Amino acid sequence: MRKIKQDIQTEEDVELMVNSFYDKVNKDELLSYVFNDFSKVNWKAHLPKMYRFWNTLIFGKQSYKGSPFDSHISLPVNKTHFDRWIQLFDINIDEHFKGEVADNTKLRAKSIAYVFQSKLEYINKN
Repeated sequence: MRKIKQDIQTEEDVELMVNSFYDKVNKDELLSYVFNDFSKVNWKAHLPKMYRFWNTLIFGKQSYKGSPFDSHISLPVNKTHFDRWIQLFDINIDEHFKGEVADNTKLRAKSIAYVFQSKLEYINKN
């Protein structure tokens, strides 16, 4: 029996979204290096931060405090990395969810990636 996909509705949905996405990132040849080898991400600390970030963006919970761009300034990433990040993000959302909130979340992710990529390109040229 196939489970019918629901929209992103709860904080538990956000945790599923984040956990399953970063599972993909950790298996990805291009992105895994950035997170695990270069940045040496502490996943136990990072994942709850991402739950708060996405809960704030999706549900307006205001549980995330910080400046997410700052931690990306030193990363060895370019358009190829951002394109792959978006590709995995979209695949992940589509695997688990369907609906207006899911679609809006994908749009927000694309917007964030575009802004981060543009800012990093500017910083690296100057």
